[in-house]
Amino acid sequence: MTLSAQHVYIKELTPAIKEFIAKHHILTLATSYNNIPYCCTCFYIYNKTQNYFIITSDKKTRHIQEIMMQPIVSWAIALETSMVGKLQGLQFTGVIKEVDKAELNKEKYSYIKRFPIASLAELQLWRMDPDFIKFTDNQLGFGKKMIWEKEKLTGI
Repeated sequence: MTLSAQHVYIKELTPAIKEFIAKHHILTLATSYNNIPYCCTCFYIYNKTQNYFIITSDKKTRHIQEIMMQPIVSWAIALETSMVGKLQGLQFTGVIKEVDKAELNKEKYSYIKRFPIASLAELQLWRMDPDFIKFTDNQLGFGKKMIWEKEKLTGI
C-alpha cells in the first residue's frame, strides 16, 4: 500500500469497499460514442470473489448500442446524503461485454435471486469488469480516497 496526501493505493479491494457495493443496487453507467457522452442507471449484482458486475439491458437501448461499438465504460455508485461527513461513493472504469453463453444460466439465477421481479422479463445480461476503482469515504476524513487498479500484464 502506497500513501499520498489524500489517497491510499491498495492492491486488493477492502471489506469496506465490498460491503459498500453489496449495500447498494443501482449504478450510473456512462458510455461515449463519437465523443458524445451518455449515462443511464442500472440495477446490478456484484461478484465479490471475481470482482465483476452484472446488469441487464436490452440491445435496443442507446447505452447498449454504444457499448457494442465502444465497450470501454465508466460507472459510479454513490450514497445519497446531504451530510458531507458521511459521503461515500465509488467510481469505476472498465470493459463491458455480453455475458458468455456458458455463464448465462448461472448469472440469470443470481440476478433473479437479487431482483425476483426480473423473472418476468427477457434478460439480456452484460458483464462489467473494472480495471480502476476509486472509493471516496469522508467517514475516514474529508476527501479520503482508496484507489485500486487492475494489475497490467507485461511482456505480452
